[in-house]
Parts: sequence; structure tokens; C-alpha cells
Amino acid sequence: MKSPAHTAVPAPLGELRILTIRGQSVVLDSDLAPIYGVTTGNFNKAVKRNLDRFPDDFSFVLNHAEFGALNFQIGTSKGRGGRRKLPRVFTEHGAIMAATILNSPRAVSMSVYVVRAFVRMREALLARTGMEKRLAEIERTLVGHDAALKDLYRKLKPLLLPPPDPPRRQIGFHAKD
Repeated sequence: MKSPAHTAVPAPLGELRILTIRGQSVVLDSDLAPIYGVTTGNFNKAVKRNLDRFPDDFSFVLNHAEFGALNFQIGTSKGRGGRRKLPRVFTEHGAIMAATILNSPRAVSMSVYVVRAFVRMREALLARTGMEKRLAEIERTLVGHDAALKDLYRKLKPLLLPPPDPPRRQIGFHAKD
């Protein structure tokens, strides 16, 4: 039998859903609890018993407006069968701190999983930023090339047109004024 520290992440968990709220990357308590192998209620009870370990930059409770926007964004239930309390969200550091208060082999192994999910998200954002910079550089180059091509076309256009007919010499006698 495998040791609990080597427990694989169950297939239904898939990728950890990381949201951006108040300008911070966070994970919902209801998404984090199953990873650590506890119910959301028990997870939040453990957090409440250790609130001094979760300053506002580690974890915070959503307000009603944020929760409403979250319901719309991810399609969570509202009304019967839904949440009765506003959800708590955890930043990367808060998610790791949660593993320390749960103190189970699964919580320790899953903290590595959580850290890797946040690292992947950070790498994706950095790659996107790098790509945006490169696209801006290409656009500046193209604007310069466009201006050079317009100037070249303006200079070549007279050369491409047929030469005007030379003035014809008139036949007959004409008096000069």
C-alpha cells in the first residue's frame, strides 16, 4: 500500500481554479478543501481557529458584490442548496498556510500541488507579458516600414508613368509676336 504522502490527486479535481479578485490571484475555500481532503465546513472551522495565521493578504472573505459577480462568472448555485455564508478565498501564501493548520499527510503533499498551480499561472502571465512586448515591437517596426514604403512608392510613381508626348512642331507659317 502507498504511503499517504504519495497520494495522487484524484481525477475530478483536475486543475486548480485560480481567480483574480481585488487584484490578487486567489482560490475559493470550496476548491481548496477537497484538495486537502476535508469538507469546506471543516476547512473553514480550522481556519477560524487559526485566524492569526491568515492576515488579509493571505485570506479574506468576499463581500456580497464580489460573491454575486462570482456566482455569475462560475455559475455557482444561489438560493436553495447554495452557500449560506460568503466564501473565504486564499492567496498562494494563504493556501500554503492552510496546509500547516490541517496537519495531515495529504495536506502536506497537496500544498506542493497548490504551489505548482500558482507557479504555472505566474509563468503563463509572464509569457503573455513577453508576447505583448514583442508584438508592440513588431508593430513599431511595421509602422516604420510602412512609412518607408509610402515614401518609396511616391518617388517611384513618376518613373512608372509613361513620359509625356513631346511638343509637336506646327506645320505652316506662324507669326511671332
